[in-house]
Amino acid sequence: TGMTMRRKVAFKTLGCRLNQSESDSLMTDFSGAGYEIVDFGSDADVYIINTCTVTGQSDHKSKNYINQACRRQGSHIVVVTGCMVKSQSEYLTGRNDIEYIVDNLTKSSLFQLVDNHIKGNPSGVKELKADLFGFTPAEKGYHTRGFVKINDGCNNSCSYCIVPYVRGRAVSRPPEDIIDNIERMIIAGYKEIVLTGVNISCYSYDDSNFDDLVEMVLKIPGDFRVRISSVEPEGFGDKFIELFDDPKLCPHLHLCLQSGSDNILSKMHRVYSSADYLNIIEKLKSRYPSINLTTDIIVGFPGETDEDFLKTCKMAENIGFSHIHTFKYSVRRGTDAANLPDHVPEDIKHERSRIIRRLSDNNKHAYRKSLINKTQRVLIERITSGGLASGYGECYVPVRFKNSAYMRNTFVTVRITGIDNEKGMILEGEAE
Repeated sequence: TGMTMRRKVAFKTLGCRLNQSESDSLMTDFSGAGYEIVDFGSDADVYIINTCTVTGQSDHKSKNYINQACRRQGSHIVVVTGCMVKSQSEYLTGRNDIEYIVDNLTKSSLFQLVDNHIKGNPSGVKELKADLFGFTPAEKGYHTRGFVKINDGCNNSCSYCIVPYVRGRAVSRPPEDIIDNIERMIIAGYKEIVLTGVNISCYSYDDSNFDDLVEMVLKIPGDFRVRISSVEPEGFGDKFIELFDDPKLCPHLHLCLQSGSDNILSKMHRVYSSADYLNIIEKLKSRYPSINLTTDIIVGFPGETDEDFLKTCKMAENIGFSHIHTFKYSVRRGTDAANLPDHVPEDIKHERSRIIRRLSDNNKHAYRKSLINKTQRVLIERITSGGLASGYGECYVPVRFKNSAYMRNTFVTVRITGIDNEKGMILEGEAE
């Protein structure tokens, strides 16, 4: 019948920014071919669920969305991709209501697969190209910030983590491809580029390491800024820290801690000590006192005592992370930690998680207060009918201010005047 009726595609993306960036690329493929991207809750011809499996809760959410799509009335196909494809393959293949199950290795060919199916061309469905970096640069502005994938997979063997199993060994993308991708995104109008991947600080291609790559990216001409999504404490040196001198590099770093106890870090097979971690923090803070530091912490890891947990709390409080992504330890089949003794009861995990979240909120408030009377360069993301503009400053803090003349996706320097407490600590300011 041709494409007289625009076909509708709905996406649901779970998990990390890497998954989000891959979905953005796939949406670009579909919309470029004339498909309409619709909300996941509405009627569509195709439902694509890009799953996450990092915790038991992620599996649960992913399955819920798959069920939602499969239960919808009318004729449509359901496609499941992402990390759960490998970890839950028996579950997925055992269902008979999913049309296609696409693993991470061939995810970048997902559009060809679906398009051939809809056009009734089954031969085009058979051979899927395995290409971890074959994603189209996301050229449609789904967000003001665009994600660029620089690597995939991980060679670390953290005892709690299933990611090396579902994403494979570390593979880094050639620097020239990354630079080309970013240049295309800047031409398409993106003002903030986020470098993302599975373990980006271990980026390595020929002679270029992570520091070298970031330096190359900062040399690209244009009025844009670069944000580092999430890094591990190993793999970057003093050169990386010095790159924050460049105003293009946002003074915000999400540096994964996981635990403040050396006993637990070694059980986790993390390759740094709490002292190594603090050493990096001190270097960053002494050079950039107002840098925004955020982190991940796992509570209730097998064998975590009250004393271990207290060390984590003290460290998090002293460093002053303005946000802590808190995970309750969740058993992942096939990981070393699953076989460790002394698993922590759920109610204790729950209580520790609550303590860390409260600590995180206090830190967040203190950090945001410290920015009052300072300026932030805000990238406007939305403008309300009431004439307020809002977006994020370079330190990754939400700012809103009265707007008279500014447009979305432009930079404005704003002096921070206070904090709005009702809305959850949004900074308020005046454009300079």
